[in-house]
Amino acid sequence: MSDLVANVVGTAAALCSITSFAPQMIKIWKDRDASSVSLKTYSLTVTCFVLWTAYGVMTTAWPIVVANACALVMAAVVLAMKWRFRDGEPD
Repeated sequence: MSDLVANVVGTAAALCSITSFAPQMIKIWKDRDASSVSLKTYSLTVTCFVLWTAYGVMTTAWPIVVANACALVMAAVVLAMKWRFRDGEPD
């Protein structure tokens, strides 16, 4: 497999991972309601991205670091909004 194809696939995967949280973020922000978001799921997701980012740093795999750090930020924002807009009420 060529490096170009591998890089295209990796870039597409990273972009999908990062942007997959945008629709949830937008919905929560517009509705000011995060009651349908699972606290356990997003807590586990944030933990996963923290671990992947740490792994990338430890192995100096900077594409892993960048992609997972960006996804971590997006997932953490959803988690923060879960706490802020729980039960449809802003704090």
